[in-house]
Amino acid sequence: MYLHDYLNKIMRVWNAYEGQAVARFLALQDFHVNDPNLYKDNPDAAVSRQLPSPLDEIVSAHLKVVYQLMRSDPPNYTEAYRHQTSCIQAVVKLLQQMKEENWILPIMYVVSIDLRLLAAKCEQQTKSSKCGEILEKAAESLMSCFRVCAGDTRSSDEDTKRLGMLNLVNQLLKVYFRINKLHLCKPLIRAIDSSNFKDSFSLAQRITYKYFAGRKAMYDSDFKNAEEYLSFAFNNCPRRFTKNKRLILIYLTPVKMLLGYMPRKEVLERYNVLQFHDLASAVKEGNVRRFDEAIRRHEMFFINAGVYLLVEKMKILTYRNLFKKVHQLLQTHQIDLNAFQTALQFSGVEDVSIDETHCIVANLIYEGRIKGYISYQHNKLVISKQNAFPNVVTT
Repeated sequence: MYLHDYLNKIMRVWNAYEGQAVARFLALQDFHVNDPNLYKDNPDAAVSRQLPSPLDEIVSAHLKVVYQLMRSDPPNYTEAYRHQTSCIQAVVKLLQQMKEENWILPIMYVVSIDLRLLAAKCEQQTKSSKCGEILEKAAESLMSCFRVCAGDTRSSDEDTKRLGMLNLVNQLLKVYFRINKLHLCKPLIRAIDSSNFKDSFSLAQRITYKYFAGRKAMYDSDFKNAEEYLSFAFNNCPRRFTKNKRLILIYLTPVKMLLGYMPRKEVLERYNVLQFHDLASAVKEGNVRRFDEAIRRHEMFFINAGVYLLVEKMKILTYRNLFKKVHQLLQTHQIDLNAFQTALQFSGVEDVSIDETHCIVANLIYEGRIKGYISYQHNKLVISKQNAFPNVVTT
C-alpha cells in the first residue's frame, strides 16, 4: 500500500465519521505498520496536501513513529516516543477543535495506549538514572487529554467526551502504579466515582479500573472499599481470562482474609495461588509458628506480588484466633493475661514477655478484634459477654 492510498483510506473513513476505522490506521499494532512503502522520515508535505488539520499532524507524527521503529535496528524508542508525544498533542488539538462530537475518542484511545507503551520501552532502552521520568512525562501528556474530556460539560450525554475519561484514567493508573506515585491516583479515582457516567463505561474498562482502585484502597488500608472494588473485578472478569483473574485474586484474597473471610482451597487451587492456603490454615488454627513458617516459605511470592506487608498484618488475626481458643477453653469472661502468654509460648512465640502479651491484647482491642478492656490492676482481660471476638471488623 503506497502512502497516497493509505491517506485516501484515512480520508474516506474520516469523512464517514468512523472513529474506530481511523484509529486502526493510527495503531502501532495494525498490519499497516509492516508496510515498507509507508516508512517515511519526513511525510509532512505529502500528508498535509491530503488531510485536514490537525488530522494531518496526527498522521504525520504516527508515520514518523513507524519509521523510527521499523527502519532502525534496534528500534529507536527515544525518537519514536518523541514523535508519539507530538501525536498526542495533536490529538488534544483535535479534541478541542471538534466540539460536541465524541466519535473521535477511539483515536485518542489508541494514541494514548501507544504513548504509554513507548514510554515504557524508551525507559528500558535508555536505562535512565531517574527511573520513571519518561513515564511521568507521558502521564502529563495523557492528563492533557483527560482535562479536555472532563471539561466537556456542555455536550449532550450521547456526544460528550466525558465518556472517554475512564480509558484515560486506566492508562494513568497503570503509569502511576508502575512509577510508584500512588498519591496521584486519588483525584482520578474520585473523578470516576463521582461521575454520572460511571455505569456507562464498557465492562472491560470498569474491570480494569476496579482492579487498580481496589489495589489503591488496599494500600491505604481501606479494606472495605478494596474488597468491593476487587470483588467486582474478579466476579465480572470472564473465566477464560485466567491470568487476569489470578492477578485480581492475589490482592483480593489477603483483603478478604483481613476482613475475616478465609479463602476456599479449591478456588486458590484453580488459580494457582495455594501460597495463601498455608497462610489461611495457620490463621484459622491460631497457630503462630505455622504462620511464620508459611510467611518464610512463600516470602518471595508475597514480596514480588507486593502484598508482603499486607500478609504480615494477618498475624493479628492469628493472635485473635489463638486467644479465642483460650477463652473457649477457660469459659470465663475474665481471663488472666498469663494464660495468653502461655498460649503464645506454646504456639511458637517462646520468648514473649508479659508486657509484650499486654501489647498484643491491647492492639487486638484497638483494632476491634476483641471487645473488652484490660484490667492492669488484676492483670486480666475483661471481655464482652456478647460477640467478644467479632469476625468482621466494621470501621
